[in-house]
Amino acid sequence: MSDRLKTRLWVQALLRRCDIRAVPAMVVRSGDVDAGAVLVKLNRGEAGCEIFAQTRDRDGNPAWMRALPGGSAPEDAADSYIARAVKIDSDLWVIEIEDRAGRVPLDEPIVT
Repeated sequence: MSDRLKTRLWVQALLRRCDIRAVPAMVVRSGDVDAGAVLVKLNRGEAGCEIFAQTRDRDGNPAWMRALPGGSAPEDAADSYIARAVKIDSDLWVIEIEDRAGRVPLDEPIVT
């Protein structure tokens, strides 16, 4: 996410990218409109869920990382992770994308 772009605007852009690709997405939790961090929950149905958290790569550029060990987990485990994260950061945004194909329209790379 851009350092200058307010979180609310970035979230709206992500939802629009999902809409253009016909990928269902919704704001599950709204955080700080200016500078809240974002978690993206990818719900792949029976294949489980992945959670992507904002991070920086080695060069300091915005990136995403898989937050769950092993990359994927049942939905209740993913929701438990999110609940713990919200307790730590009350400004956190949570976006849920539902796509069995696993499409996540994030602009920044996913790092391991």
